[in-house]
Amino acid sequence: MKKLVCILCLCIATVSGWAQTESTYKEYVRKALEAMSTDSLTEAEALFREAMKAEPAQRSNAMIYYQIGQMQEYRGKYDKALENYTLGLNIAPHVLPLRMARAGLYLQLGNKEKALADYSEVLYWKADVQEALFMRAYIYTDQRLYKKARADYQALLQINPAHEEGRIGLVLLNEKDNRPREAMEQINAMISAAPDHAVLYAVRAGLEQTRKLYEAAEADFTKAISLDPGNIDYLLNRAALYIETKRSKEARADLDKAMELGANPDDVASMRHELR
Repeated sequence: MKKLVCILCLCIATVSGWAQTESTYKEYVRKALEAMSTDSLTEAEALFREAMKAEPAQRSNAMIYYQIGQMQEYRGKYDKALENYTLGLNIAPHVLPLRMARAGLYLQLGNKEKALADYSEVLYWKADVQEALFMRAYIYTDQRLYKKARADYQALLQINPAHEEGRIGLVLLNEKDNRPREAMEQINAMISAAPDHAVLYAVRAGLEQTRKLYEAAEADFTKAISLDPGNIDYLLNRAALYIETKRSKEARADLDKAMELGANPDDVASMRHELR
């Protein structure tokens, strides 16, 4: 939580007429930030709320709601986090960190329509926010709005040609949009440029598995695992390949290893069921 402390400081510097007692807005905020820096989140939230009681009209309260929302999200109180992000946006609708935070939480909770609306609002005010472009393109792809997704990925890559997640997103978009040759050419080029990036081999393996190029897919999953041996997803993906190709022994070995690394037991159990 320590990384959350800095943003609020930018929003309270210009408030005039501070009293010099510990009951003032500024003092409550200072103590709240100190509590956050030591992960005393319950205390920090209480102090932030006291600050807002002391100065309910301050526009910087929008960022206090942001901080409270971040702490609640960190503690898994997602409904409360959404409520506080919204309260902050009611005060200052154009504060982009607030809107990005709410968009991300909406997406995490599966509400893609509301996440899309927030990401679009961010991009209306600032068209070059890379995370907003990437996440909106992801949502558009999921909604099969491929033309809109492509426009966002292209805008992102024009801003930052080295954005690896954006380039992978475009590969996967081309695969879904019936452009398989383009998708494979792109991932091959990415691997040639960055042969030590495990995720690229995993992506290519998925494309190869779809094409029933099982030997190539196994080789790429194995390469990804060798580059990033602690990655549970790669092990589960290779296990799924082994299940598809009726190689139960190898699949069980990967599932056992994934469990040792902390894989979700329900996911592993579901895959084990396919071996029966």
